[in-house]
Amino acid sequence: MRVVLDACVLFPPVLRDILLGAGRAGLFRPLWSERILEEWARATRRLGPAEEAAARGAAARMRAEDPAAMVPPAPEVEARLRLPDAGDAHVLATAIAGGADAILTGNAADFPRRILAAEGVGRRDPDGFLWELWSHHPEAVARVLETVRAAAEARRGEPQALAPLLKRLRLGRLARAVRN
Repeated sequence: MRVVLDACVLFPPVLRDILLGAGRAGLFRPLWSERILEEWARATRRLGPAEEAAARGAAARMRAEDPAAMVPPAPEVEARLRLPDAGDAHVLATAIAGGADAILTGNAADFPRRILAAEGVGRRDPDGFLWELWSHHPEAVARVLETVRAAAEARRGEPQALAPLLKRLRLGRLARAVRN
């Protein structure tokens, strides 16, 4: 499954790490564009220069580690698209140009399913998507989650229980599945 990661799922870092880890594990093929990465980095400015620098560093690592995930611009596709927020047309254009099955976003209102379906693209939310990956590949997702949990614990310098960490990320279904 090929999935475009919208800018809103690239932050917070723990969610991004889970998604990229699942991609590295071969559970799906993440895709993005230069514009998506830039939109994400610009959005972190409001959190301060350190957060923007961290986002730009993470984006550079993403480019270097997986250059095939970068979908080139498709201005001719973007020009014909109409979404509630015209500023999001580039995300759908990326999905179309990249042959994506879905866009992973927390922004359902700006990506109406009927418009996406007309283009052969679905819309997925992070919790449902990761829960589905867990349902089909529990061991692989568990390994990704443990790696990310351990990294979060190391960054914070204090214990991080997995279920509460997932709940803070609004991944309630996944948290319940992992707990059970």
